[in-house]
Amino acid sequence: MDSRLISLRMRASLCGHHLCGAERIVAEGEVVAATTTMVTRAMQGAGALPDEVHCSLERLDPASIRLVSLPDVATFEVSDWQSGRRLAKQLLTRAGVSLEAASFALELLAAGPGPDGTVMRGAVIMNARTGERLETDAGRGVRVSRMDLEASVRPAIESMLAAAGLGHHRVAEALVLAAKVLSAPGIVAEVCWSDDPAYITGYVADPQYGYQRITALKESGDPRGGRVFFVDPEMTLDTLSDYLEFRPVLCNALGRISPPTFWSE
Repeated sequence: MDSRLISLRMRASLCGHHLCGAERIVAEGEVVAATTTMVTRAMQGAGALPDEVHCSLERLDPASIRLVSLPDVATFEVSDWQSGRRLAKQLLTRAGVSLEAASFALELLAAGPGPDGTVMRGAVIMNARTGERLETDAGRGVRVSRMDLEASVRPAIESMLAAAGLGHHRVAEALVLAAKVLSAPGIVAEVCWSDDPAYITGYVADPQYGYQRITALKESGDPRGGRVFFVDPEMTLDTLSDYLEFRPVLCNALGRISPPTFWSE
């Protein structure tokens, strides 16, 4: 591992509303190229031209970096988003989330978890037993940051994902984020679907079963989405937030990729 690593973060917004973001951890010599790629993505791939693009750079302490493996990947094909949400509820309860909390989380994401039904910039933190929201800012939530694939394994992992039909950068980035979340203290499970109106696939992730893609978790054209992290009731929010937002994590291996299966009720 290169001892001179830089955390790069980009976020783009329009009229104060978040459009897109990206995270990389790169060697010093790759900073310019990686930043250019991020800004290009913000200007061309956000669905609208942003009026603000912010990029930040932070030198990392090599001793602070944690190495983790990407989770196993499974894909469940469902007939529609209603079936997808019923499956998500089953996967969450199997992971140890109460039915009450799982149901509330899905309803929350469907309605828009931010103030007045808006999309949050980060994630909801939810008590896995009671469904109580724990984040202190309902607009921002808790943001997962400072994470990436380790450079030495990136080509091999991207090739394996592409061979499995999962080659879009969105999948790799979601896997990296899920890997960091699942390595955090007190995490029971996660559920997520995108606020991109055209992207309806989402996932449930948990430490035992890994990253479980569900091909439809919302109706096409719906601009709402977000993510919920379910936590052990004994978890201290400050400890979790500090890990998710500030602890650098590099993913250095890929778990097993299962072939897609059709889920029927």
